[in-house]
Amino acid sequence: MSEGPITQISTLTCPVCGFPATEAMPLTECIQYYQCMECGSMITPEEGSCCVFCSYASAPCPPAQVRARGR
Repeated sequence: MSEGPITQISTLTCPVCGFPATEAMPLTECIQYYQCMECGSMITPEEGSCCVFCSYASAPCPPAQVRARGR
């Protein structure tokens, strides 16, 4: 991963209905639960992922981005 700024906005795609939602990610925590705005499904991370953003979004969560940079 490059050394540019941490990505804070990501598009999370519901694994149930495919609805894309652009969301701001918290800088210091991993999100374990997310409710789809379209179908209402409660989404949890895939096994082995730290959060729903790392499982279903266009960019990993900020803590994972920092870990990938070795900080």
